[in-house]
Amino acid sequence: MNLSISNLTKVYNNGVKAVDNLNLEIGKGMFGLLGPNGAGKSTLMRTISTLQSADSGSITFKGIDVFKDQMSLRKILGYLPQEFGVYPKESAESLLDYFATLKGVASKTARKKLIQEVLELTNLWEVRKKHVSGYSGGMKQRFGIAQLLLNNPQLIIVDEPTAGLDPSERNRFLNILREVGTHNTVIFSTHIVDDVKELCADLAIMNEGRVLKQMTPMAATKEIEGQIWTKNVSRADLEQAEAQFEVLSSSYNQDNSINIRVHAKTQPANDFVGVEPNLEDVYFIALKEDLG
Repeated sequence: MNLSISNLTKVYNNGVKAVDNLNLEIGKGMFGLLGPNGAGKSTLMRTISTLQSADSGSITFKGIDVFKDQMSLRKILGYLPQEFGVYPKESAESLLDYFATLKGVASKTARKKLIQEVLELTNLWEVRKKHVSGYSGGMKQRFGIAQLLLNNPQLIIVDEPTAGLDPSERNRFLNILREVGTHNTVIFSTHIVDDVKELCADLAIMNEGRVLKQMTPMAATKEIEGQIWTKNVSRADLEQAEAQFEVLSSSYNQDNSINIRVHAKTQPANDFVGVEPNLEDVYFIALKEDLG
């Protein structure tokens, strides 16, 4: 495994245990870290990225002890936080040239070649002369990927990158991550189940600073095969159904009835129909079991 996290704990001054004796093994490719807001994902991402310390535990990446040798990790790290800085009125091209210089690419010719490569990969070549401050949210996220690729990182961390993006920008962004993820270790933190389903070969579900489950999406859904049931109920009957059954999710039909998805080892009642499980079912079951 490329990244190994052992017995990691982080408690904030207000007493909140953001990371609770957490263990994770992450290999090459796209790894999805899935959990609700407040699960501790961002704290974990910042700790791996050396932006904050932990109270106990260890992190190693390809033989680098992250806490003892932060500079070695930073040289091969690319990090895209939830929110990144406000950009000056500079073009994408000139900003990337500045970032490449900071990252030690001294040759102007080498910088120019590298900048063209990352702009083409992120589909920003056509708008390279425009000010990044005027980019849409999705374009800014793609620019974030472009700048982190300048040092050819081996470990890439992206924290909630699709929040607030419209569907077409989200798809464009995910396609870029998919391409980047074939050659690197990419940790993709999100609360959006569909992002993980479309991208990741391996995943972990996290809540209240702990890993509840780690497996491949395929294995996760296979584990609950034959345990997901559905039926339509009226709005008036929804509350009773939630009290009677383990309702994982519900969605409106065109006739204003509500389709409920229920987790049960056997058919809950005669009017329920068995359906194929999906990753969202896995996620909700893990969270419900954690709540007890």
